[in-house]
Amino acid sequence: MSEREPLIFMVSGETSGDNLAARLMAALKAETGGHVRFAGVGGPQSEKQGLQSLFPMNELSLMGLAEVLPHLPLLARRLNETVAAARALKPDAVVTVDSPDFCLRVCERLHRSGFPAIHYVAPQLWAWRPGRARKLATKIDHLMALLPFEVPFFAQYGVTCSYVGHPAIESGAGRGDGRGFRKRHNLPQDATLLCVIPGSRPGEVHRMLPIFADAIGLLRARHPDLHMVIPVVHNAEESVREATRDWPLPVLLLTDLSERFDAFAASDAAMAKSGTVSLELALAGVPMAVGYRVSPATAFIARRLINVEHASLANLLTGRAIIPEFIQENCTPQNLAETVEALLKPGEAREAQRAGFREVVEVLGDPEPPPSVRAARVVLDLIRAKA
Repeated sequence: MSEREPLIFMVSGETSGDNLAARLMAALKAETGGHVRFAGVGGPQSEKQGLQSLFPMNELSLMGLAEVLPHLPLLARRLNETVAAARALKPDAVVTVDSPDFCLRVCERLHRSGFPAIHYVAPQLWAWRPGRARKLATKIDHLMALLPFEVPFFAQYGVTCSYVGHPAIESGAGRGDGRGFRKRHNLPQDATLLCVIPGSRPGEVHRMLPIFADAIGLLRARHPDLHMVIPVVHNAEESVREATRDWPLPVLLLTDLSERFDAFAASDAAMAKSGTVSLELALAGVPMAVGYRVSPATAFIARRLINVEHASLANLLTGRAIIPEFIQENCTPQNLAETVEALLKPGEAREAQRAGFREVVEVLGDPEPPPSVRAARVVLDLIRAKA
C-alpha cells in the first residue's frame, strides 16, 4: 500500500448494495485506523461513511426490461461518467457492489487500468446460464462471494474468488427485541403481528403490495386482531404510504430501518418478496411465505434462462424448500393467505421452517470475523499486492 491514504472508488446501485458498501467502508476505516478515502457512487448509507456520490444512486435502481429500457440513455451516460471519474482519480482500487448489470460494465471498462477491479456480491450465474462465468474473469480482478458454494463454482471458470460471508450474518437479525418493539409502538403484546415486506424498489412495491393486500384481507377474517408492520426504505416510502392509506386494519410503516430486527422479533409470521430479506427473516426465526412477480416480458425471458429450483437464499443454501415460494402466476392472494394462516398457529408447518432455519445458520458458517471485516481485508490485501 502506498504511504498516502488509499483512495477506494466505490460503486453501488440500489439500497441493499448501498447498505453493504457502507458496512465495507466502515470496516475499511476500522482496519486502517481511519486512513482511507472514498469516492464513487452510492446512496445515503455510503454518504454517511464519507462518500460524495457522483449522481443520485436511485437513478440506477431499476429492475426488469419494462423499467430499464426507457432509461437506457441515462444509464449509458451515468456509466460513462462513472468510468471517466474513476480513470481521472486513479484510485488504489475500484470496488463495485451488487447491481451486476451496471457494476460489471464499470469493472469491464476499468479492468487492467492499473488498479484492482473488485466486484462484491457474486452475480448469480449459477442460476442463469453458468457458462457466462468464463467471461467474468475478463471483466474483474477479484470476486467477493456471499455464499459458500459460489467459490468452487467460479473457480472452475477461472475466476479468482473469496468467500467473505453473507451480510445477514452480522446484521443482528437474530437479536431483535420483540417485546420492546411492541411496547414502543403501542402494539398489544397478544395481538397477531404480520411483517409485510413488498420490496425496496417502487416497481416492486407497485407489483407486490396489491397482492399482499388481498392476501391480508383473506387473513383478517380469521384474525380480527391482525396488525401489520411494513419496514420501508426511503425511496419506496411514498408508494407504500399511499397504497396502505385505506387499509381497514392497523398498519405501522417502519421508516427507521434500525428497528427492523426488533420488528422481526415481534412478528408472528411474515409475507415477503423474494430477496435478501428472506434470509434475514430466516436468521431471525420468523416463519414466512415468499412471493414475487416481474413483468410478463421479464418472466418470459427468465424462464428460459433460470436453471435452479429455488428463489429464496435459505432454500438454495439447504437445497430444499424450507420456505414456500410463490412465483409469478402462483403468487396469488389465496396461496399466500393459506400458507401464512398455517404459519400463524403452532404446528408442523411452523416448526419445520424453524428447524430449516437452524440448518441455514450451520451452512453459513462461523460469524467471526464479520463478513464486512473479511471483505475489507481482501480489498486491502489486493491493494498491497498491487503496490
